[in-house]
Order: sequence, then C-alpha cells, then structure tokens
Amino acid sequence: MLTGKHQSPLSGQEPKQLVILLHGLGANADDLFSLIPYFSDILPDAHFTSLDAPYPCDMAAFGLQWFSLQDRSEEAIISGIEEVMPALNHYIDEAVKEHGLEDGDVALIGFSQGAMLSKYTAVRRSKPIAGVLAYSGALVGAKDLKDHIVSKPPVCVVHGEEDEVVPFEAFSESVNGLQAAGVEVHGYSREDLGHGIDPAGVQIGREFLKTAFAS
Repeated sequence: MLTGKHQSPLSGQEPKQLVILLHGLGANADDLFSLIPYFSDILPDAHFTSLDAPYPCDMAAFGLQWFSLQDRSEEAIISGIEEVMPALNHYIDEAVKEHGLEDGDVALIGFSQGAMLSKYTAVRRSKPIAGVLAYSGALVGAKDLKDHIVSKPPVCVVHGEEDEVVPFEAFSESVNGLQAAGVEVHGYSREDLGHGIDPAGVQIGREFLKTAFAS
C-alpha cells in the first residue's frame, strides 16, 4: 500500500479536488511536497498528497524508486511500470472513495520517473482524470499507445532543453506520441534548464491545473 505526506484543503472545507504528486528516482515524498504551496493557493479546495515510491532505490544508498532503471530498455521499463501501476491505481481509487470524489476530480503531478508513471497510468485508467502535469519524463510505450489507450485526460509536458538525465528529445517524443493517440497535449520546453523544475515551469503547471479542474 502506498503512503505519503498530505495537506488538507486551505479552505478548511471538504476536498473538491485531489492532487497526487509522484517524485523521481532516488527521492521521496518530501521532494515534491515542497511544491504544494505553489499550487494550493490556486486550488484552495484541493487535498494534496505527495506519495512515497514503494521500493528502495537500487542505484543509490538512499531514496526510493517506482521501478528499477538498472536496465533502461523500454521492455524492462514497461515491465517495471506495470508492476507498480496497480498500486497507484488502487491508491487513486481508494482516495476518491474516501473523499467522496470522482476520477474527474483527480490530477497527477509527476517528476522524471514519476512523470513516466503518471502518463502511463492515466491514459490506461477506465475513466479520465482531470489532467497530468509531467515534468522531465519520457513517454513510455509510445509506439503502441494507440492500441492501449483507454482514456484521454489532458497532459501538460514541461522539459528542460539542457536535461542531462532524460534527454530533451524525449520532450518531442512525448508530445507527438500523445497527440498521435488523440490526447490534448500542452508542451513547454524550458531554455537553459537541466533536469529540474524552474519557476516558469511551476507557473505553467499552475495555469494548467486551474484550467484542467475548471473544465
């Protein structure tokens, strides 16, 4: 069972939205939890959860991972994602029930490995969520996506042009792959940015989430 850190709605009311954050390789829930204040002010009725990945990182002496990247072949990555995806789906389903919400009230924010998992999972759920905000993560399974896509939530892809971990070419592959499968995609490249999230990327995410939940 997945666990993490939570922030209740700033409004003090019952949640109207649920925003789930998924960190990158070798990090933990604390990493993206620090982003929540930048989003909660525009979503005062949202419950935020930054999840811990379920496995110890096998490439470092600390941190967690959603799946192993020791083998970076697409087949191995897909296998790893599909192993952890049921746990994420279960968490979303239970959280929706707990807060009396629907799939359309949920958004995922992922960074790097968390972005890969977020995109892969969201388009394979039986009902579309409100949206996916994906920072610096590749689109896994792009070549077969049209054959496996189930739902089409809007996706916002933000990627640094100087990314030294997930090459920038993954940006166009992600945007083009999602568009080819009929997904509404908002793509933003960030000049002079490496593998990270900059203030402009946060502002892009704020606007995307506001629009995704308003639609």
